[in-house]
Amino acid sequence: MKAFVAGATGETGRRIVQELVARNIPVRALVRDIQKAKAILPPDAELVAGDVLQPETLATALGDSTVLLCATGARPSFDPTGPYKVDFEGTKNLVDAAKAKGIEHFILVSSLCTSQLFHPLNLFWLILVWKKQAEEYIQKSGLTYTIVRPGGLKNEDNSDAIVMQSADTLFEGSLPRQKVAQVCVEAIFEPAARNKIVEIVAKPDASTKTLRELFQQC
Repeated sequence: MKAFVAGATGETGRRIVQELVARNIPVRALVRDIQKAKAILPPDAELVAGDVLQPETLATALGDSTVLLCATGARPSFDPTGPYKVDFEGTKNLVDAAKAKGIEHFILVSSLCTSQLFHPLNLFWLILVWKKQAEEYIQKSGLTYTIVRPGGLKNEDNSDAIVMQSADTLFEGSLPRQKVAQVCVEAIFEPAARNKIVEIVAKPDASTKTLRELFQQC
């Protein structure tokens, strides 16, 4: 197995890379700036230059990877095309490249509430709309997929228990990015995670379950 991580230098992506390395899974990390990435990512990660908005760079970047984890996301900006380009076009380019390479499992970090058109986040250039379009493109691609929709993201980890539910059943809550990374990496190994959308938050009063139990109940 070799894992390919898109969005590897982002706050969530770098934690996914760390989690993979901690589990001794070989990692190819897609980055736009190798030198900048060296300061952020573990030395065990293989850094490959490329850009999800430049599809011609992706086939080479994927190399001999067998699973793909996508943690890209548009940064807040004044560019109204940002979410369309990064959250939809970029993901679409990755899906197409993954199909051409025969990737075995595509794991996407999306967002809670992507099905809610009148959500405040859509004031940011329809970001949830484009995430939803990307989800649907993956679902129709024929690839084996897991779509992870986290709540609000926190940089600091905590001891709260993960709550996981099926699509369009959780509408509020937050969790640490570290827990998102753990869920994404566990999805690679868990048969119950395949071809499924899961929504996750963390709550201090929730009962603690293994990730396997959480995937199986959704």
